[in-house]
Amino acid sequence: MSAFRRLRNKFVLILLMLSSGTVLAAGGADLMRMEVDLSNQAALQRGAKTFVNYCLGCHAAAYMRYNRMGQDLGISDEVLKSNFMFGTDKVGDTMTIAMRDIDSLRFFGVSPPDLSVTARARGADWLYSYFKTFYVDESRPFGVNNLTFKDVGMPHVLWQLQGMQHLVHKADEAGAHHTPTYEDLKLITPGKQTAEEYDQTVRDLVNFMVYLGEPIKLKRGKIGAWVLLYLFLFMIIAYLLKKEYWRDVH
Repeated sequence: MSAFRRLRNKFVLILLMLSSGTVLAAGGADLMRMEVDLSNQAALQRGAKTFVNYCLGCHAAAYMRYNRMGQDLGISDEVLKSNFMFGTDKVGDTMTIAMRDIDSLRFFGVSPPDLSVTARARGADWLYSYFKTFYVDESRPFGVNNLTFKDVGMPHVLWQLQGMQHLVHKADEAGAHHTPTYEDLKLITPGKQTAEEYDQTVRDLVNFMVYLGEPIKLKRGKIGAWVLLYLFLFMIIAYLLKKEYWRDVH
């Protein structure tokens, strides 16, 4: 087979893979949208609190150190130790968990993934939709399923805050199968928070997870502004030097 034919076949294969991915994506419900705001330090602190209390028991964030999080989010070492650190007393430790992989496999059937870069892999919209679309499904091991991540092997850890939802099954006018959407989820058991409060909790949590995936982004924006200012001032100086130099030449 000639090199041209091999290249052509690879190109066709890539097109088929892209087109099949598009079809699969179009077949599901559109993701809910949320705006990420890493400038809101209070929201990031609330998100960190939710993450530590509801996620860190099973999921590690091994690429983040407690003291780095404290410095970035304005949390003192004393507050870190009393409110955020439950498995260690050293602020320089990473956000790991005590549960061993062999135990997690026995409890859940799968080892819970590290969440350090999940927001970068999945995206903020996906996480926001995921945390809001758990629903009752007695056929699943933990009694819940998820409309964003079908047949997820994770319990709804925020159920006490949100409550429990039921997926309403509908049919179109012709009686054909109806593809569920987020609008088909109905709250059947209220939680401790109202719908608005839970929505804010999820936004804060996703905000924190976005920060977790790229902590330098907080400082990069500030550094970038100073770099642009420096370049602007340098451009003015360079322009004045250029005029002074060419004035003598002419």
